[in-house]
Amino acid sequence: MKPFFCFVAPVPKVVPTRASWVSRDLLKGSKYFYVERVFYFGALTRQRLQLQRTSSIWNCSALSETETSSSSKVPLAQPVVVVTGASKGIGRAIALEFAKAGCKVVVNYSRSVSAAEQVVSEIKEAGAESFSIKADVSSASEVESLFQQVSERYNRIDILINNAGITQDGLLLRMSLEQWKKVIDLNLTGTFLCCQHASKYMLKQRKGRIINMASIVGEIGNAGQVNYAASKAGVIGLTRSLAKEFAPRGVLVNAIAPGFIVSDMTKELDQDKIKQIVPLGRLGTVEEVAGLVAFLALHPSAAYITGHVFNIDGGMAIGSS
Repeated sequence: MKPFFCFVAPVPKVVPTRASWVSRDLLKGSKYFYVERVFYFGALTRQRLQLQRTSSIWNCSALSETETSSSSKVPLAQPVVVVTGASKGIGRAIALEFAKAGCKVVVNYSRSVSAAEQVVSEIKEAGAESFSIKADVSSASEVESLFQQVSERYNRIDILINNAGITQDGLLLRMSLEQWKKVIDLNLTGTFLCCQHASKYMLKQRKGRIINMASIVGEIGNAGQVNYAASKAGVIGLTRSLAKEFAPRGVLVNAIAPGFIVSDMTKELDQDKIKQIVPLGRLGTVEEVAGLVAFLALHPSAAYITGHVFNIDGGMAIGSS
C-alpha cells in the first residue's frame, strides 16, 4: 500500500492522476498545484504549494554575498556546516573537504581541544571561516548549547554531518550494561539530538541537508559489536524515517555506511585479515569518505537523493552476501 496518492493539476482546472510524480507538461505555465495526501491512518490533507523552480542545493565556490534566493529574496550566504566529531579521523577529513568548497565550518569535538583548534587553523588556511565548539552529543543540554551557539553566530544551519561515534567492543555475555548504553547514547541518541535541533532551522528555511554516519556493520552485523551494530542500524532507520518526514520541507537526509577506513578506530585491527574480506583488497581512506559526503551535501546532482544509505566499503557488503 502506497503512503499517499497525489492528484496534480494546474489551477483552477483539476485533473486527478494517481501518479506520485509531477508532469512537467501539466505544470507548465502554472504557479500553483494542489496535492492531496491520504496517509496510512486515513487522514486526508490538502495543501496548496507554490512551485519552486530553483534548486535546493548549494555550490559554495559559485555563491557570492550578492546572490539572492528566489524564495526568500535575501542575500544568500555561504552554507553553514556543522560536523560532529570533527577533531580527527573521518570527521577531520570531512571538515577540511567543506573548507575547500568555501563553506563556514563548525568543528565539534568532545575532548581534544588542541586537535580541534588544529583543524580550525587548517580550515582558515584554506580560506574558509571556522570555529570550534566543545560538546558531548549524547548530552541533551550540551547539544542544545552547541546549536544555540551556531545560531547566535550565523542565524542559520544549512548542513549537518553526524559523524561523532565510538566503539566499545565485546562479546554479548561479557558486555556490561554501561558499555551498551555508552555506545547507544553517543552513536544513536547523539544523532537523534543533533537532527532534532538542526532540523528546527532547516525546516524553517525549507532547505537543508543532513548526512548521518552509519556503518556497514549496521547492515551486516559483526561478532563482538552488538552495541555498535545496533546503534548504526538505528541510525539507518532514523535516516530513512526522517527523510520521509522532512522531504515536504525540502530537507534531504541520507546516510553513509563506511567499511574499514584507515583511522584511529581501525589502526589496532589486523590489517591483513581486513584485506582478505574486502574485495578491493585494501582499506578505504578518510578522503574517499569525505568526498562522498561533500557530493551528497553540495553537488547539484544530489538534489533528488534522500532516504538512502550509501556503502563505501570496497565491496565488503557484496562479499558477505
